[in-house]
Amino acid sequence: MPAAPRPASTAGGGAGTGGDEALTADDVKQEIETAATGAGFVQAATGDQVPPGLEKCMVSWSAEAKKAADPKKSYTDTVAALGKESWKTDKTFSQSGSTITSLSKGGWQLKASDHSAGVLKLVMFIATDTSPACEALFKADLEKSKQ
Repeated sequence: MPAAPRPASTAGGGAGTGGDEALTADDVKQEIETAATGAGFVQAATGDQVPPGLEKCMVSWSAEAKKAADPKKSYTDTVAALGKESWKTDKTFSQSGSTITSLSKGGWQLKASDHSAGVLKLVMFIATDTSPACEALFKADLEKSKQ
């Protein structure tokens, strides 16, 4: 069930703000969830696998692609709905039935991936905050994982 839209006064703005206000991870998650569920996706039970400590800098939303009537159309509709929320499409890459779309908004980068053409049926949306504070946290997490 899609969540209720945020009021326009919420930080991160609403539709039509152009992304001028600072977006939070909760704002980004809400926008992805609203767009994806509105396009026919249901969130996978395994979604939101964000490393501890990075919850304010990263959002992960995975769809149960097998439950969508037409996963390719739902993916395309989700990306279009995000565009209506001021997400700018930077680049789209398609190969062997998979599509990856890079979008950006308010200091966030979003990778929307559709691998539903094969047996795996994987559709996911992963967004990261590119602010210096989050870049430092990502670097620290990477260093920690190397040890």
